[in-house]
Amino acid sequence: MRNHLSTSIENNSQIVDYFPKQLEMFQKFSTKEQIAKMQQKHSLKGYKFIDLFAGIGGIRTAFDRLKATCVFASEWDKFSQITYEKNFGHKPFGDITKIAAEEIPPFDILLAGFPCQPFSNAGHKKGFEDTRGTLFFDICRIIAFHKPQVLLLENVKGFKNHDKGKTFATVKKTLENLGYNIYTQILNSKDFGVPQNRERIYIVAFKNFVRFNFPLPLGNGVNLGSIMESKVDKKYTISDKLWQGHQRRKAEHKKKGNGFGYSIFNKDSAYTSTISARYYKDGSEILIEQKNKNPRKLTPREAARLQGFSDDFIIPVSDVQAYKQFGNSVSVPVLEAIALEISKSLSKKL
Repeated sequence: MRNHLSTSIENNSQIVDYFPKQLEMFQKFSTKEQIAKMQQKHSLKGYKFIDLFAGIGGIRTAFDRLKATCVFASEWDKFSQITYEKNFGHKPFGDITKIAAEEIPPFDILLAGFPCQPFSNAGHKKGFEDTRGTLFFDICRIIAFHKPQVLLLENVKGFKNHDKGKTFATVKKTLENLGYNIYTQILNSKDFGVPQNRERIYIVAFKNFVRFNFPLPLGNGVNLGSIMESKVDKKYTISDKLWQGHQRRKAEHKKKGNGFGYSIFNKDSAYTSTISARYYKDGSEILIEQKNKNPRKLTPREAARLQGFSDDFIIPVSDVQAYKQFGNSVSVPVLEAIALEISKSLSKKL
């Protein structure tokens, strides 16, 4: 099995004396073009990484751009595997729970947008034992065997407060018991060049003490018009029946005194609400205003752009699967900014 794998894939703590340097750097380099220059300067060439719970490769994309090398990827969803293979040239391996740690090639950086499952035993056992029976345990057993230099984990914002904070505390303690120094931060995609209000928690951990700060907001705001296609097929315009249903439900919620219901935007909107994996159902969280027409859904290409994927990213699946995939993905520019900070920290290891 090891040969098959190898041959198939060629304290959120701010350190006072370091932070001003980061601030000065982001004031100097605040556009995508300048960040591209920084990516050339701060390369991860020579570093190997693995891509767990890979989805369609959103996290991987950021590390590819810094010239790190992917030596292993795992993703169980067959449609995401199709998209991943089309874009990166190899199919991710499937269920990570069935892959032994020793079957994974050696690597330096572990990437994982891991699912947040309830930790039923959290708070009753200690450290590593608390994660058994969850997919996080599979990350931990791989870490324990390979002892990579860096970990980068991503999850929904609410992960930090799940089960009254016990889940996050368990994850943090488990990683610390494995010998890692932990940094964590909630970042919003709209602060990093995409017009989407999307908050996610990021955990960066180093095997040895390394000075690290999460990226500051870039301040280069864009609006929704910057990612909209000029010609859109009429099939993305929602039907009279669906539009009437959206309006009825919103009115009902309004009577109850809450703000639930559809959200509508136009080209001048600074950003949209968060796109989710359920977007394919009715598009209610992000409807696009149209003159003298019912509103429409985003096209799959617009959904890709909303997550910061470039237009050369191939979408080989149906619209339904594409919406699911982009709704589940990360915002690539946020990961690029984090990867850049990781690269800078590794180049200045104490």
